[in-house]
Amino acid sequence: MLHRSTTWVGATAREIARAVRRGDTSATAVVADHLDSIRAYDRIVGAFREVRAAEAIAEAEMVDEQPGLGNLTLAGVPVAVKENTPVTGLATWNGSAAARSPVAEHDHEVVRRLRGAGAVVVGVTRMPELGIWATTDDDGAITRNPWRTDRTPGGSSGGSAAAVASGLVPIAHGNDGLGSIRIPAACCGIVGLKPGRGVVPADIGANDWYGLTENGILATTVADAHLGFSVLSGRTPQALTPPGTLRVAVSLRSPVTGVFPDADARKGLSDAVRLLLAHGHGAVRADPVYPPALAARVLATWFGATSLDAADLDRAALQPRTRRHVALGEEALRRGLVRDADRAAWRERCRNWFNDGGFDVLITPALATAPPAAQHWSARSWAANMLVNTRYAPYEAPWNFAGFPGLVIPVGVRGDGLPAAVQLVGPPGAELLLLGLAGQIEQAAPWRRHAPGWPRMAAQRR
Repeated sequence: MLHRSTTWVGATAREIARAVRRGDTSATAVVADHLDSIRAYDRIVGAFREVRAAEAIAEAEMVDEQPGLGNLTLAGVPVAVKENTPVTGLATWNGSAAARSPVAEHDHEVVRRLRGAGAVVVGVTRMPELGIWATTDDDGAITRNPWRTDRTPGGSSGGSAAAVASGLVPIAHGNDGLGSIRIPAACCGIVGLKPGRGVVPADIGANDWYGLTENGILATTVADAHLGFSVLSGRTPQALTPPGTLRVAVSLRSPVTGVFPDADARKGLSDAVRLLLAHGHGAVRADPVYPPALAARVLATWFGATSLDAADLDRAALQPRTRRHVALGEEALRRGLVRDADRAAWRERCRNWFNDGGFDVLITPALATAPPAAQHWSARSWAANMLVNTRYAPYEAPWNFAGFPGLVIPVGVRGDGLPAAVQLVGPPGAELLLLGLAGQIEQAAPWRRHAPGWPRMAAQRR
């Protein structure tokens, strides 16, 4: 490869696509830059399960030769896809060799849409086994947080978040069943959008975790998150307009009894609220009413969904923590504890809470505490994993159970040097409203787009 004094590593998806459409660079050159960076630095963060180096270059060349290049929303943009999502020619790993599916003969619909917009899939990213946990590791590797490599990037879309936060790709695909996009986004200081139910094609696992799981996007800017969401939802990207004056409910209350946000999480929420007030929005303290039975219903659904995903797998080959989860799921299903009516009732209760309070948006902390250590959680007990997951990331799961859209954005840095973040939640159909509000926060207090020191190849970009 010829030496180049500049690189597109670290550029946004919008910048890359615009440059490729104009002919200022080529998709091939952009993808080659990112593959160089992945080869050099993924050994540090462990974001990728498989990298499609030769295939990605060949596909980038095809993008460059397209007669309709000027109309491609993501022309030449390198993207990563979470490893539980079929990509033609690759096995669908699902977080471990024990859960791996055969080589896919067809792309998942969201992958097809990304490619149809001109994006180039450079590889698939790591996740915990069957996507159960909010930490990412297996027997072969520990995926690490680019902000502090002794910390987890979260899960289950931990590999995608680590890849974006380190600049290995500008945007990445993820999916979110109980926070699996928003938790890693918060851990890694990036933007993570979980659309509402039915907005983006799901088709994940046996039954989308009973409708809890949605495909979404991770990015470093609100504009890139909007661009990715537009492609995944099959929409023509339009200018993202700031919202009018909104009534925002502010809540510190954790949905998990006995779990409370630490001082840094509280400060992050307070800082975000001040920015909203400065934009003229109204903010009022108001807690959603999380009924005592909600946690049990969410847990039963989580367990039951996992047991269905594992139905055709060799149980003995799964991690011990997974086997315990599956056994609890089988018991939950046997006892009839997974019920459509419970999810419908909670969705209606949440809709009424927004309507009765006149709330347009709810804002909460994204995490209760700092991300836990990066270690082999896959070798630890089910109880240890449950404890650490519920203590640090309690805020996301209720909104999967309701099927409401949720967005996480950074809001500065914690005292320990890790990112602070907040979660924005809205009623069904509020994706663009959440993005518009997040854009106002970003404009008022821009965040560091990548973890400190990353991406190392981007010092002389363009």
